[in-house]
Parts: sequence; C-alpha cells; structure tokens
Amino acid sequence: MENKNLRFLYLFVLALVWGSSFILIKRGLTGLTPFQLGSLRMVFAALFLLLIGFNSLKHIHLRHWKYLALTACFGTFVPVYLFSYAQTEISSTISAILNSLTPLNTLLIGILIFKIDFQRRQIYGVVFGLLGSALLILNGAATHPEQNYNYTVLLLIASVCYALNVNFIKTYLSDLNPLSITTGNFVVMLIPATLVLIFSGFFEAVQVPETQDVIVYIAILGVVGTALANILFYQLIKISSPVFASSVTYLIPVVAFFWGLLDQEGLTWVQLLGAAIIMFGVYLSAKK
Repeated sequence: MENKNLRFLYLFVLALVWGSSFILIKRGLTGLTPFQLGSLRMVFAALFLLLIGFNSLKHIHLRHWKYLALTACFGTFVPVYLFSYAQTEISSTISAILNSLTPLNTLLIGILIFKIDFQRRQIYGVVFGLLGSALLILNGAATHPEQNYNYTVLLLIASVCYALNVNFIKTYLSDLNPLSITTGNFVVMLIPATLVLIFSGFFEAVQVPETQDVIVYIAILGVVGTALANILFYQLIKISSPVFASSVTYLIPVVAFFWGLLDQEGLTWVQLLGAAIIMFGVYLSAKK
C-alpha cells in the first residue's frame, strides 16, 4: 500500500486506540491513584515490549540514547501522569478534546525550534482544528459546570510535551525503526516507573478487590494503548510529517465522545458540529 493511503489507515487505527484510552483511564481511576495508574501502565507496556522487541535494541547506538531519554520523558512518562491526575477532576471527553491542542504546538515548535517547512494550508488546518476543539470545550464547560477546569493546565502541559516528542523523533531518531524507538523508550522508563509504583503504595492497594478489578483495564491500556500504539505512531511519523502524525489528536475526541455516550457523559449537537470542524481541520493539515 502506498504511503499516502497507509498513513490515513494508521491515523484511523491510532484514533480508535487512543480515543478509547480515556475511558480506560476513567475505569482505572476507580481503583487506583493517578500515580499508580500511570506507573502500572508504563510497566505493562515495558514488559510487553521487552518480550517482542528485545532484539531491536541492538540497532540503537550510543548517540541515540540521549534522544530516546528525551522522547521517553516528553512522549510518555510526564504526560501519562498528567492525564491520569487531570481525569480525577475532568471527564474523559474533555481530556480528549484538550489533547487536540497537540498539532498546534507541534507546528509552532517545529517552526520555531526545528525550522521545519510548512504550507499555509497546514496553518489553516490547525486553526480549524483548534476552533472545533474550542467549541467542544466551551460546550463541555457549560454542560458540566461541576468539573474543575484548573486541571486543564495539566493537559495543556501534556500537549506541549507531545509536540516536543514528535519533533524529536522526526529530527533525531528517523534512522531507527519504530520498534527500536518504542522499546528503547520503555527500557529508559521501566526503572523510574517501577520505583514510583512501589512508593505509591500499589502493592498494599492491590490486595483490595476494587483495585484488582481494574488492573485488566490498565493491562489493555499499557499493551495496546501505549506499547503497540507508540510503535504505530512512530511509523506514522516516519512515513509522513510531525504535523500530520499529531493530527491524530483531532480524531481522538470523536472516538472518546462515543465512549462517553455509552458511559452517559452526553453528546450535544454543538459537540457534533465541533467534531465536524475538527475533521475538516485534519483534511486541510494533511493535504499536500
């Protein structure tokens, strides 16, 4: 399949997987603290990647490790905790919406720091995506006034982290295959995540039935929503551009909204309009 068609397939699959991650986080937080959830998610992902990708580590040279450490930090380690903590106060759909700020940050950071080339149409696409996201946010604030929107700052920081990550990957690690990048990332994170898990009191909490019930959600989140999704995402960056790859965050809210409907979070006609505007933004930012 040509890269042009393949990148849209990757985009759709990633949107489906990551859009479903927010409801898994919500389920996980019923029995775990944000730090326990984030750490367990990374440990599950790391162990799975070591099983399938240990041999890929031989392709990583010494010069790569500092960039792998940076992408591990900005691409997963910090955002995982920020999203987990934010969702203690904000709904899964609103979290997915704010994640849509990533393409704007990716483009701005790419232009200002990494000196990437861009087209005017990409700027229009990002603006439309942000307008759609803003519409969704404002409507969400009106229909859910009980939510603490101070926690949105954590999600804004996470979107900046993701933007730095995709630019680091494209600029400094494009000569590595996606499995090597992902496995290297989680090798870096395994020990810190395990230490946080130990000191978070997880091994005492795991004896509680309520905690045991949600571990399966975090296992799915770690293996599918983190390990496999990151491999696919890095492949998408490799065959497209940082801005196009990060445009997956425009589609994530659409998937998250449908999960929200099933979980009685509600979906208004204004949110549907916002989702349509987001889709148009994806089209503009991706079109050559």
